[in-house]
Amino acid sequence: MIRTNLATRPFYNERAVRLALLLLAIVVAAATAFNITRVVQLSHNDTRLATQAARDEARAAELRAAATRLRGTVDPRQIEFVSVEARKANDLIDRRTFSWTELFNRFETTLPAEVRITSVRPKVDSKAGTTITMTVLARSVEDVNQFIENLEKTGAFADLFSRDEHFDEQGLLEASLEARYLPPASAKGAQ
Repeated sequence: MIRTNLATRPFYNERAVRLALLLLAIVVAAATAFNITRVVQLSHNDTRLATQAARDEARAAELRAAATRLRGTVDPRQIEFVSVEARKANDLIDRRTFSWTELFNRFETTLPAEVRITSVRPKVDSKAGTTITMTVLARSVEDVNQFIENLEKTGAFADLFSRDEHFDEQGLLEASLEARYLPPASAKGAQ
């Protein structure tokens, strides 16, 4: 057997190179097709979003113009009038919800035998709550102090203090007391 190649041009295996080049061309074509479809999709999305943004901008401009027109038609004096009336109504509602019975029941259970209440004035404020101002007559300072301690123990009164104390013509101590009143619903929240 002859083992030498007598051809003037030797045979090379070009199939493997051509196959590799063909596979590379297919991969490049697939990547190019994918990129083209993505560019087209993104271009459509960009156009759609730009159109929607323009519509939204136009709608916002319309709404701003409508709000400006409406503000021009509203009378500030009328708004102030309605606001004052609403505050009055809320104040009446707050006063209506104040329970005199509950307050006097608390006084009845805490009042020492030597102390008399001569006046009670509640002041209902939506921000500060209910403030009770009362005037009491007692034989001594100790009796007033006992009443104050009894009220504080109920948990329905806070910041209780005596604003003014003096003895009257009969020799009785007249004390003006002030406290924040926490009705039962408020007292539970404060504890």
